[in-house]
Amino acid sequence: MDKTFIVYTNSQDHIKLISKGEWTLKSLTEIRKQLGSLIINKKVVWDLSEVVDFDSSGVLLFIEFFEKYKKEITVEIIGYTKSQKDMYDLLQESAHPVPSIKKENFVENIGKNTLNILKDIKDFIAFLGELFSTLFHNIFNPRNIRIKEMIYHIHQSGFNALVIIGLTSFLVGMVIAYQGSVQLAKFGADMFIVDTVGISIVRELGPMITAIVIAGRSGSAYTAEIGAMKITEEIAAMRTMGFDPYSFLVLPRVFALMIALPLLIFFSDILGIFGGMVASSMQLGITFTQFTERLNEVLEVKHYVLGMIKGPVFAFIIAAVGCFRGFQVSDNTESLGLHTTASVVNSIFLVIAFDALFSVIYTELNL
Repeated sequence: MDKTFIVYTNSQDHIKLISKGEWTLKSLTEIRKQLGSLIINKKVVWDLSEVVDFDSSGVLLFIEFFEKYKKEITVEIIGYTKSQKDMYDLLQESAHPVPSIKKENFVENIGKNTLNILKDIKDFIAFLGELFSTLFHNIFNPRNIRIKEMIYHIHQSGFNALVIIGLTSFLVGMVIAYQGSVQLAKFGADMFIVDTVGISIVRELGPMITAIVIAGRSGSAYTAEIGAMKITEEIAAMRTMGFDPYSFLVLPRVFALMIALPLLIFFSDILGIFGGMVASSMQLGITFTQFTERLNEVLEVKHYVLGMIKGPVFAFIIAAVGCFRGFQVSDNTESLGLHTTASVVNSIFLVIAFDALFSVIYTELNL
């Protein structure tokens, strides 16, 4: 995750820039990127008091942007140390250009991205450890479980998602029936469209479609909510007052989604099969009665159970990833957007990966 080297605060009469962290050669590319993205249109107060380390490259970069801003507006520098001032005076006299940074090549990018992925995995494992620790503590202390918040999130993540889940499942059922009927009609096996729609929706597509929609809808909401609290320092305030954010913010969302998602999958199954029933009637002339009778013959209870088992697993993945990305948000809105996007992408990938894993397990067990 990228560090923040510049904090930007826009007041009525001036803009305050706070330099943070290490202004050194290794950070130069990221600092230049952050400075280049700022909108400067009024007086600037530049605070250097939070710079923990600097070298000549960092000071030269500061000089470059200081001179650039000074041509257009008033710039006031505060919080600098004597050593920073001495190096500034020395480099200002030398007037050397800022050293160019070697452009990263393809191999370097692969290495950097690999390290970032490994760091994310390590952080996620640590997050899961903290989550399970809090979970076991609450199991042995059930009075700490926040039932009211769970019900609220069940309503937000479950009931409010019925329309989009129902519409998506209905349309997917129709698509499967339309596409399947074209091929089956060539062999005079029209009635087998019932088998195709019923089993595929209940075992695979119903749970996966529901989980993907919820990952985009509720998983992103979890990241945005917790990320906004991180930016406004509400989570830091909770810790200061002795409240555990995992118990107050994460567990209610995880429990709520693990309860709501199986119910949404059941609703998705019904609407998906109904969509296939409508398409079969329109395309092949199979009546609703014929479709229902054939469905009773071929759709065993085990298919429904095998599909429903995936619900709590998918729900845990979506809620855990959403909350984890929310805690990763730093103190700027750009980070909030990036981690919300990452939350959706990661959740959908893991849902599909675990769905494939379930398929392999079911096949090996002859289920």
